[in-house]
Amino acid sequence: MTRFDREHCVRAVQSKDARFDGWFYTAVLTTRIYCRPSCPVVPPKPANMTFYPSAAACQQAGFRACKRCRPDTSPGSPEWNQRADLVARAMRLITDGVVDREGVPGLAARLGYSTRQVERQLLAELGAGPLALARAQRSQTARLLIETTALPMAEIAFAAGFSSIRAFNDTVREVFALSPSELRRRVPAGRAAGETTPGTLSLRLPFRAPLNPDNLFGHLAATAVPGVEEWREGAYRRTLRLPYGHGIAALAPRPDHIACRLTLSDLRDLAVAISRCRRMLDLDADPVAVDDRLRTDPLLAPLVDKAPGRRVPRTVDEAEFAVRAVLGQQVSTAAARTHAARLVTAHGIPVDDPEGGLTHLFPTPRALAALDPETLAMPRTRRATFTTLVGQLADGTLHLGVESDWAEARARLLALPGFGPWTVDVIAMRAFGDPDAFLPTDLGIRRAAAELGLPSTPAALIARAEAWRPWRAYAVQYLWATDSHPINFLPV
Repeated sequence: MTRFDREHCVRAVQSKDARFDGWFYTAVLTTRIYCRPSCPVVPPKPANMTFYPSAAACQQAGFRACKRCRPDTSPGSPEWNQRADLVARAMRLITDGVVDREGVPGLAARLGYSTRQVERQLLAELGAGPLALARAQRSQTARLLIETTALPMAEIAFAAGFSSIRAFNDTVREVFALSPSELRRRVPAGRAAGETTPGTLSLRLPFRAPLNPDNLFGHLAATAVPGVEEWREGAYRRTLRLPYGHGIAALAPRPDHIACRLTLSDLRDLAVAISRCRRMLDLDADPVAVDDRLRTDPLLAPLVDKAPGRRVPRTVDEAEFAVRAVLGQQVSTAAARTHAARLVTAHGIPVDDPEGGLTHLFPTPRALAALDPETLAMPRTRRATFTTLVGQLADGTLHLGVESDWAEARARLLALPGFGPWTVDVIAMRAFGDPDAFLPTDLGIRRAAAELGLPSTPAALIARAEAWRPWRAYAVQYLWATDSHPINFLPV
């Protein structure tokens, strides 16, 4: 089960409350179907309901996905983005496709635990082990490819991560109670043809309402590195370095979803690309829980009420963001973009973008570690910070990824020359995704605090912000939004 008790789950199902989609799943004992809490059909009798914390657990128990509410398209559970324990780190890695690429031993090795410990904890909390959780993700990816492309089923099977066509057919039938061909035939005429450009797919990324896109897309667009990111025709676009190749993502806000267009050099990267885009846009957040906590502060409440649903703009590459955080130390947004653009042009990997102005992947730490430090147009002390960071990232001394232990990574970063609390907390907030990261020394935060009547000294502000836990990173977004900086406005 989840952290919700049975009575709470029953009430959510009876009220068709979409806020709980992805938190838990309802399995109906009489029909052997599992649904999201907001399923539009008449709710079953409470005696016929049982609840599971994951789709994989439902599938393992012999339930198939509802054809009406499509529980496989729910937003992900907010749990995995607000925690840094073993289960949360494992879930982030599974979503990033590590089990498909490296197996359960690879997953355990990345986490620093034995396979038995990882399996035991996932079973205890999610009712399914890593193989079952990865299988559920493969089935979701397969359904997406079946319904949005005209690819042959054999290509879809391997692109979704299945080891054989037989395993693909059996899993699709078991999970959806339809064969792959039957799934495709259910798609409205004309829609299944999908994109005409090879390797390009258009899809919708769901989220929990409300979502305020202003600071989310405004921040990404205002800090975009030329060649790697751009705002074009109402969409934020960027290049992606992926396990099997590279890609380009175009993301545009819509009232009830994020329109996502992915162009991939290898379709096996689809699930990973979707996961990283969702993580960058913080789409699995629970905005109601966040905003309710922040509203308890009478000085923050008007900001929340004015524009609820702010998200924390994150990243698709933790190491890239750490490098960019150093480039942005004590300089303007424009200067940081200029520094990064020079590195991209000189050391990034070129890519083709027929639809826009993207030219490169951001340079790898290894490429940056090989450059001549004297070519860096920055003060000597920051140059030392930069070269130490990329050197440790390149040789593996420092690893930043979705599986990072937040406390350990913070300590390692603080030990580097030139890394103070501000830089570490920015990385924790936007790269690690720590929802409680806070920036009490940030000039914009202190200015906003003084304007609102909040304490403006770091120590006093930290004390006041205790009541905002565990959502202080979201409070940062609301405080930043009091300024007229371009990061706070959706580009036109």
